[in-house]
Amino acid sequence: MAGKIKSETSAKPKTPKMSASATTSGACLCGVVEVAIKVPVFWAWHDHSASTRLAHGSAYATYVGCWRSNVRIVRGEGLLSRFADTERGHVRTFCSRCGSPVMFERGRSPKMVNLPRALFAGRTGRESKYHVAIDEIRDWAYLGAPVVPLKGYPGVAVEKGKRVVRQPSAKGLFEP
Repeated sequence: MAGKIKSETSAKPKTPKMSASATTSGACLCGVVEVAIKVPVFWAWHDHSASTRLAHGSAYATYVGCWRSNVRIVRGEGLLSRFADTERGHVRTFCSRCGSPVMFERGRSPKMVNLPRALFAGRTGRESKYHVAIDEIRDWAYLGAPVVPLKGYPGVAVEKGKRVVRQPSAKGLFEP
């Protein structure tokens, strides 16, 4: 039997790749509803639209998109409530106990289901590099400015502001 034998010392460790049959699960805030999805997900994005902003009560929401056939409600299906936005053709599903958004379905994409990324503590196989409705971003949304700890308030940070340097008037410091 002839063959090439690789030395164990020369072998480089390989990073494990996610297989198409791998799954991850996530849950709502109260933990009653659990969802399992196959990973890697189809895509991931940040949604800045007004409807998502209002549904989540935040500046934007990050979603992962999956084929409907790759999503399974593990438990708590009876506690899911739905809101149908007939104007847009969207359906939003949330936990009726804690109010956590669980699914977002677009009428024009009946084979896809979008789930809030925050439901999943584990990896989903995609980075959120896309932005939907970026033109609707609010001026109060945090955009990644540097922050520092707020003195006297553990766990709270404040954005670092630029120091305003006041220029003395041409008349002098003590003249009105």
